[in-house]
Amino acid sequence: MMNDNLKSMSADELWSLHELVVAELTCKMVAERAMLENRLRELGSAAEGRVMRRERRPYPKVLPKYRNPKDRGETWAGRGKQPRWLKAQLRNGKKLADFLIRRST
Repeated sequence: MMNDNLKSMSADELWSLHELVVAELTCKMVAERAMLENRLRELGSAAEGRVMRRERRPYPKVLPKYRNPKDRGETWAGRGKQPRWLKAQLRNGKKLADFLIRRST
């Protein structure tokens, strides 16, 4: 039934209806946001008394596994992104095993 009403309206009438709908939605969204921000403020003030901070678990120190042969100070533990020097060497045809640090027992 409402679809028939919309089809019978002119373009100007539809545009004015659109503007009314947008204005009403904007008002309701602003009111909803203000209410939610107020609730967050209330929750924040209630939670300020009991600050819960979780300690990070201790991670073991990771020794480097790979070393740059051109600059012995540049090492990589094998975690995270590969360093630029290693990517360049791998592109030139070298193998990852060529850069392994040999551990003495």
